[in-house]
Amino acid sequence: MTSSTNPNVSTLDLDLLSQSIQLSEESKQRGRHPFAALVADQHGNVIARAGNNSMPPEGDPTQHAELAAAAMAARLLSPDELAKCTLYTSAEPCCMCSGAIYWTGIGRVVYALSEHALLSLTGDHPENPTFSLPCREVFARGQRQVEVLGPMLEEEAAKPHQGFWQ
Repeated sequence: MTSSTNPNVSTLDLDLLSQSIQLSEESKQRGRHPFAALVADQHGNVIARAGNNSMPPEGDPTQHAELAAAAMAARLLSPDELAKCTLYTSAEPCCMCSGAIYWTGIGRVVYALSEHALLSLTGDHPENPTFSLPCREVFARGQRQVEVLGPMLEEEAAKPHQGFWQ
């Protein structure tokens, strides 16, 4: 999916999504799982960014990039400001992260790799037991709307994962 096939995706969206993918490569270079997310306001100003910090032995399995970035943004912005923000992430948010995005009040998500594409890269690796639960389904159960755009830039987003999960 590109901006030409979805009028809700802007050049700025694609740029910020690419930045999240680059952050996932940086996370990998630090020896962490290759995931990253950032939160930007309605003007594209980055408010928060995070890589994964969920790898054993010293990592916290709840510290996915999306959850960490959403929590950081929630400490910095009001609920009204968060509602106008977008979370950009290198991979579709899992159900835990989708819950965090929902509860922080972030109004929009743009993601690269789908959960299905991620599963094809990670296989049954014990450090990434993926859920077969799309973020759209999690958000659909809530009382407020979260706009979701993705997957897109999947080939670019898959690169940091190549060779990591063997």
